[in-house]
Amino acid sequence: MKNSIKVLLLLLLAALAKPSLAKDGYKIQVKFIGTTDSMVFLAHYYGKPLPTIYKTDSAKIDKKGNTFLKSDSVILGGIYILLLSDKKTYFELLLNNCDDMSITADVRNIPDGIVYKNSDENIKFQNYVNFLKGFGEKQQKLEEEFRNAATPKDSIAAREKLVTSSKELTNYRKDIIAKNANTLLANIFRALETPIVPEGDHFLPNGSKDTLFAYNYYKNHYWDGFDFKDDRLIHTPLYDSRLDEYFNKLVTPYEDSMIKECDWLLAQVRGQKELFKYSLWWLTKNIEDSKIMGMDRVFVYLVENYFMKGDAYWLSNEDLNKYYDRAMKIAPNVIGRVAADIKMKGADGKDHSLYEIKAKYTLVIFWDPTCGHCQKEVPALDSVYKAQLKAKGVKVFSVRTEGEEKQWKEFIEKNKLNEWTNVYDPEHSSNYRSMYDVYSTPVIYLLDEKKIIRGKRLDHSNVMEVIQMIERKEKSNKK
Repeated sequence: MKNSIKVLLLLLLAALAKPSLAKDGYKIQVKFIGTTDSMVFLAHYYGKPLPTIYKTDSAKIDKKGNTFLKSDSVILGGIYILLLSDKKTYFELLLNNCDDMSITADVRNIPDGIVYKNSDENIKFQNYVNFLKGFGEKQQKLEEEFRNAATPKDSIAAREKLVTSSKELTNYRKDIIAKNANTLLANIFRALETPIVPEGDHFLPNGSKDTLFAYNYYKNHYWDGFDFKDDRLIHTPLYDSRLDEYFNKLVTPYEDSMIKECDWLLAQVRGQKELFKYSLWWLTKNIEDSKIMGMDRVFVYLVENYFMKGDAYWLSNEDLNKYYDRAMKIAPNVIGRVAADIKMKGADGKDHSLYEIKAKYTLVIFWDPTCGHCQKEVPALDSVYKAQLKAKGVKVFSVRTEGEEKQWKEFIEKNKLNEWTNVYDPEHSSNYRSMYDVYSTPVIYLLDEKKIIRGKRLDHSNVMEVIQMIERKEKSNKK
């Protein structure tokens, strides 16, 4: 009996001695000073800076300024925001799953008037915020000194001060990273890093100067500090701007290059729910919105290789079908594929086929004589045709999409478009809208002698440029 009691006591003592396991969620106790607001909201970033934030929780503020935010559900950490109901007063904090902290916030003196307890990481973050305030004021003075430099010597001296000052910020972050490895704050600072290109001349193996060294070095090291395995970085305002600079300024805007880079990035974030979701969404939207010729092929690639293979897990079937439908409409007429034949009735009363046109290049234009844009673009295109394109072996296959036959023929006669093959589809039997993705006008394609699509969504100002680019590439390939 005594032994049993001893065993029970030992088990009880052991249980008491064990540290309590941290619970999911968060506990945030806040004492506000200097506000009469009655509500506070907890929000977080999602890839973008302000004003794009997402509210996740709220709580009432009592008459003494006290409030308490609590959750028992697992959260994804990141930079969160405590926002008062005036929608103007706010401050940032670092929040991780299982955090339990206290904050005193004097809203009359933000960011200086924020004090944290039981959150070492936020204390460091707050020190950094305060450092930035002083750093910014110092930088402004140095920039003013640089602008007002009276002599070259003064200008060089002011510039050296700016460089030295900038290193202070870099060194501050590096010190935090070195002393706080694997923390959210350290990963944020690493994500902020941009490559510093080594100074001096650099040479290729053949001894010639490498004029692209700075670009290649910067691009190749652009993501060095970004931890693609830390999903919390999506809850910061950093990722969107990093994606924008990389894909819209550093990646060569050709289809193959863009596809390769998209695959690379998505492979890096594979397995991270939010980073992968944002990356696939951002890449697809960026490509879909692009005005660069040929990017529709990249859009089709992303839909076929990611959306259609179940990677867009957040989309409903209805939304997925929108992507599928769009890709199916674009796929037949992406650059590099053979254009579909078109058989229609001509303005001369005869039947005509796109494939019957024998030319080095064929311009296919879909237009409407009642369309204001077409009324300007068609004559402008004909002027370029007569001045330059005809000599390059270009012929024009012109498709009327809307408008009355009489008005169409009058427009052809008035603008002397008789050298073109002018056709229309009175029986609506050609399916040209689907084959050529024609849902607005004008739409212009450039085909080569094999009727392979070499350019699309063109206008009179760039057709000749595309032809010259094709010919330069062909000439280069023959060398």
